[in-house]
Amino acid sequence: MPEPVTVCPLRDSQLVFERACARLRALQPEHPRVYAVAAMADQGKRRWWRLRDGIREGRIELMYRRHAAEMTNSEIAAEVVATALIHAVVGRAVALLVSEGRAWDPGLENLWIHTDNDGGIDWAGLADTTVRVVEGDGLDGEPGVVALPCEQALYVWLAHRCESSLGLIQQAMARCAGLSARRFWALVGESITGAATYVPALANTSSAVGAGRGQALLLALEERGLPVRRACAVR
Repeated sequence: MPEPVTVCPLRDSQLVFERACARLRALQPEHPRVYAVAAMADQGKRRWWRLRDGIREGRIELMYRRHAAEMTNSEIAAEVVATALIHAVVGRAVALLVSEGRAWDPGLENLWIHTDNDGGIDWAGLADTTVRVVEGDGLDGEPGVVALPCEQALYVWLAHRCESSLGLIQQAMARCAGLSARRFWALVGESITGAATYVPALANTSSAVGAGRGQALLLALEERGLPVRRACAVR
């Protein structure tokens, strides 16, 4: 008699995440890594670095120096690096948020970055692939899913987790490239509004709903004192 097949709990808990990422990869089949992220449990560590460790080890400074050496304008180089890092943190998370009303954790200790041969960012990964949804979502109760009580709770949670990563990136960019806090957070706002505009069109979902979700996340970030949309005090 054959032995029973044992289902790996980790893999079972990743099924919702993997299906979401498959849908995000399908948004741009010719560039499948633009919006999707990877489960780090499935990845080797070659060219991967944890965001928290990379900031401490000076990887952001190295990325900036490489770009500045190749470009005539150091300010543009700073914005190119900042934009890539911001997309890794919030642009990818917003893609899932605006198209499905769900979110993964882009927090500092959870997010990993993958670089290409030239040292540029071409992918991101997560150590914990738990997906947050709103109570009543069809995925509520599935393995690897945590339900929050309402949409507002989802936006507040996601803003908090994004800030944990973006805040230290902003400090690193100010230190190594002189990028102002106001310009950095404006780039964050542009990343969110860009994803909220383009992803619903790619996913064939409601543009009005997507825009509303993007605006709700911007408001949640503003309420944390971050100038992502209008002039406000920087803490």
